[in-house]
Amino acid sequence: MSEERKTVIVTDSSCDLSDEQLAKYGIRMISLRVVCQNAEYRDRIDIQEDELYELLTRELPKTSLPLPEDVTSLYEELAQSGVTDVIHLSISSGLSGTFNMVRMITEDFQDRMNIHMVDSKTLSTGLGMMVLEAARALEGGATPDEAVAAAQSVRKTQLGMFVIRTLEFLRKGGRIGLVEGVVGSLLQIKPIIFVNDDGVYQTMAKARGYKSAVDTMIQEAKRFFGGAKIRLSVVNGKAQADAETLLERLKGELAVQDDAFIAKVSPVLAIHTGPGLLGIVANKAE
Repeated sequence: MSEERKTVIVTDSSCDLSDEQLAKYGIRMISLRVVCQNAEYRDRIDIQEDELYELLTRELPKTSLPLPEDVTSLYEELAQSGVTDVIHLSISSGLSGTFNMVRMITEDFQDRMNIHMVDSKTLSTGLGMMVLEAARALEGGATPDEAVAAAQSVRKTQLGMFVIRTLEFLRKGGRIGLVEGVVGSLLQIKPIIFVNDDGVYQTMAKARGYKSAVDTMIQEAKRFFGGAKIRLSVVNGKAQADAETLLERLKGELAVQDDAFIAKVSPVLAIHTGPGLLGIVANKAE
């Protein structure tokens, strides 16, 4: 009689999935950290979105990797609870050292569980939608390897892009990547930013003004997907009303599946974007 397999998905707080989405599939989350002058907080556990934006009016916190002991204690708990396989989907290694740190720590658990490490090469709901696809695959009876392949197939057909009101936070946080310096806020030039295949930020297009940038994102999505059926998420940072409007527009102009959702950007990502972020993340639905 073959051993019964027990598989758990682990991700990090940059996935921008809600607590309800994580709980639905029993997905475990490791928190990155928000580091201030006089304190540090575990993302989404010790600090929430509204508290972070209020903090940004006083200082610019730094971001940091998860605490090693948080990773170790979670994996110890999983090993002791009879988990045989872990699928760990991480924020892009091009944007954070989290993937490499977790990979090193989990080497000590490889003799107790099969650990499938996946560098998503993306973040926010780009990562989150890969996590959900792996969870749906497991629920449908897939093996861990098949679930990993399902998640990676999402990334291959995924378009993720966002516009922010100012590049100030991205620049100060050292995450400007390949995003070209805007030629001056006086011109109100807004870059549409995406995460490229190497998992770093890059400029996709430019538009004059925030509204025009949102229109450009919609046109890019229509060009990329055409009439294909898509899974969709709209991401926002303190721009819920804009996100709701954008979601309705996209439903009217693209073949959006019924499971589309709006996500709030996590505090650890909001440090680099500031308030006003609006993003579209979508992939072709099978």
